[in-house]
Amino acid sequence: MDEYGRTTNNVNRPTSKSENDTQDFAATNLNGQRDSTIQPSRLNDEETAAEMTADDFDRPVTMEDDDSNTHANSTFGWIALALSIVSFFVWPIVLGGAGIIVGFIAKSRDADTLGNTAIIAGAVSIIITLFILPFV
Repeated sequence: MDEYGRTTNNVNRPTSKSENDTQDFAATNLNGQRDSTIQPSRLNDEETAAEMTADDFDRPVTMEDDDSNTHANSTFGWIALALSIVSFFVWPIVLGGAGIIVGFIAKSRDADTLGNTAIIAGAVSIIITLFILPFV
């Protein structure tokens, strides 16, 4: 073991420490000198890993794994979508705006698809009311 804590194979090595060790390329720099950048405090750092077995994947589902907030999230999405669809027939500005606002709330609660659909439907309802129906 050398002063850095490395074990080496002593085959074809000089026996005395005073001789220049040019055969150990990992411990020398391009000039053939020993690299002094190895820090002794990092010698005991180790990287470990755990093995996964089939038992880790086939464990029973517990209540912690079930997401109980999914129903509340989708409820906001469905309400926003209903407001946006009803806005095509009654009070397009009010219900379309409400559908857009509740759609953003649904998106913030991870009901992205329903929220995006409600936002788009509410915006289309408002655009049709303001720009197309006055000319028909």
